[in-house]
Amino acid sequence: MQLNINVTEFILLGLTQDPSRKNIVFAIFLFFYMGTLLGNFLIIVTIKTSPALGSPMYFFLFYLSLSDTCFSTTVAPRTIVDSLLKEASISFNECIIQVFTFHLFGSLEIFILILMAVDRYVAICKPLHYMTIMNRQVCGMLVATVCVGSCIHSSVQIILALSLPFCGPNEIDHYFCDLQPLLKLACSDTYVINLLLVSNSGTLCTVSFLMLMVSYIIILYSLRNHSAEGRRKALFTCVSHIIVVILFFVPCIFIYTRPATTFPMDKMISVFYTICTPFLNPLIYTLRNAEVKNAMRKLWSKKISDDI
Repeated sequence: MQLNINVTEFILLGLTQDPSRKNIVFAIFLFFYMGTLLGNFLIIVTIKTSPALGSPMYFFLFYLSLSDTCFSTTVAPRTIVDSLLKEASISFNECIIQVFTFHLFGSLEIFILILMAVDRYVAICKPLHYMTIMNRQVCGMLVATVCVGSCIHSSVQIILALSLPFCGPNEIDHYFCDLQPLLKLACSDTYVINLLLVSNSGTLCTVSFLMLMVSYIIILYSLRNHSAEGRRKALFTCVSHIIVVILFFVPCIFIYTRPATTFPMDKMISVFYTICTPFLNPLIYTLRNAEVKNAMRKLWSKKISDDI
């Protein structure tokens, strides 16, 4: 591994250098981040305290909300603070840590979405064996496995980042550290590293997206044999999952499956999947899920009665 590092810190150019627009960035990021924390916290607490939400689907939803919160936290707090500064800097070590945590929780979200699709497939296509196949022990082992897979994926990102020599300039044309903007600052040919990046992150996003779309097509096709009520309930659940998958994967595929070229809209697309999607996920799952809404009402009623 080559370690030729003369740069000790990077300057994050952010979304804008205009002071008035920085205030807008501050307000938008603060709003979405606070909404993400509140929405996902409500889902986490509701699932943990409600016996009615003990099925594997809500077990995975709990970890999706947890990964959403952590994923957004890797980017949003620093961006909020940086928008108040005239010049935002980040040390080399902090930058590497951000790359690691960003890909750790991003890939964890991908894997959990796959687990949720598997859970829906078993529930709809193998209903008689559902509780046997998707028991709590199996679900726990699956979550542990995807956590290990996420660590492996993010470790590869770190290896790729540390193999790049940085000797100046040190201005990252982005609002957080990621391999694509870092490739532009490297003092060597990055063709091979970019191929490895596309084959790692790009393949992960694309293959996972295709797997999820195929699985949901199979699930929706199998619903033709169900009763009208069963079809309606399963359709509501699957549509929610499909919306989440599209919102998260389409921007990621656009960013990570192309050569190391940048477009003006790259940063705005990154804003969408780093800030907006974690904010929208709780809304999608709660507004379209009667069981979660009912559990939240009971939790709120219980809190009010306890206070009285």
